[in-house]
Amino acid sequence: MNKNQDIESLKEAINSSPDNMPLRIMLAGKYLHFGRLDEAEAEYQTVLNYDNTHLKAKEGLAEIYFRRGRYSAVIVIVEELLARKAASERMMVICAKSLVREKSLEDAQEIYEKILEANPDFEDKELDENLRMPAFDFDDDGDDFDEEDPFGFGFENGPEDKDFFMEKPAITFKDVGGMDSLKEEIDLKIIKPIENAELYAAYGKKVGGGILLYGPPGCGKTYLAKATAGEINANFISVGINDILDMWIGRSEKNMGYIFDVARRNTPCVLFFDEVDALGASRSDMKNSSGRHVINQFLSELDGIDGSNDGILVLGATNAPWHLDTAFRRPGRFDRIIFVPPPDEESKGKILEIIINDKPKEKIDIKKVLEYTKGYSGADIKAMIDIAVEEKLKLALKTGIPEPIATVDLIQAAKKHHASTREWFNTAKNYALLPTNQEYMMRF
Repeated sequence: MNKNQDIESLKEAINSSPDNMPLRIMLAGKYLHFGRLDEAEAEYQTVLNYDNTHLKAKEGLAEIYFRRGRYSAVIVIVEELLARKAASERMMVICAKSLVREKSLEDAQEIYEKILEANPDFEDKELDENLRMPAFDFDDDGDDFDEEDPFGFGFENGPEDKDFFMEKPAITFKDVGGMDSLKEEIDLKIIKPIENAELYAAYGKKVGGGILLYGPPGCGKTYLAKATAGEINANFISVGINDILDMWIGRSEKNMGYIFDVARRNTPCVLFFDEVDALGASRSDMKNSSGRHVINQFLSELDGIDGSNDGILVLGATNAPWHLDTAFRRPGRFDRIIFVPPPDEESKGKILEIIINDKPKEKIDIKKVLEYTKGYSGADIKAMIDIAVEEKLKLALKTGIPEPIATVDLIQAAKKHHASTREWFNTAKNYALLPTNQEYMMRF
């Protein structure tokens, strides 16, 4: 039986039984399948005249309106089905697409989230391109950053629905071993202005601003930022790149704005951005406009366009300052740059004592051990101790008795572990040789 015979047979059956709604739904489906939209719409309307809640008729009309570009009508129908909790995945998809085409992206995101909640593997090119935030992609290293939202920020009410982590650090500069010249520089550039805010105000100088801490990984930039907040008895908010980035377009900028709003409501406040190079990479290196929007939002917040930043100290930490967009270092932004070097001998000794303190050990000749830790960061010292612990555990598992760590064990571990800062300095030298990076060469 061909398609015309199918349709004619159904029409004859309906003529004999005009109140048979299942037959009309079948006929309307045939019309829709073969693109006879006017006839399909007439049949669906007839069914709805008998029963204005008929699910199949509603779905059929939504399909017809979507094909005709009547997106507002699609949205009205599907919203009714959603309210009845009767919307299929297909209905939510065409509703989301209709909202996108009507430029109602926030509502479209809400629908698309419901689709993905029910079917995490669902993909749609049009919806993905218009609603999802592409991964940050840099031409020079090809890194992609995690798109998950670890804060679980809800879109409908914004990130305010989630308590933001803020603390009052108990540590101060007294807890930071060594680094005297570094602490003196921070005291001059950060602490003195806050302690003498009225004096600075008399000269029209605002308290706060932006400071960039840079240097090899594992050298205590985060710890130093916390100690700075503790030194001035300020609130401290630590922000990682994944605390900002979100899979949905527009939401990353909202997250950024919310974080600054929290800081503005809780001054004095130290707002610490870890891995700021990932957030502030050169906009010319970015392959998608979404990433540039996030950077522009960050710059806007740094400038205090949407609210005063008086009393907010923005600290950024980076292992790769050469990736930073030059706009980040303009006056009023990260215009003060401080190099955080690997810890000196005093600092390394203190780190070693703290980490090994609660482990089975003999009397350790710390000075002797430190002879083998040239270029070590704090993270390297921890890695060295972990190696020594693993060797002792092998023996302890055989005897059942904890074996104490000795000086010789730490020395042997230090010989096995290579300082992670070496690679950083080699990379830094390559960038320092470039004409555009002369400012860094002086610091290396």
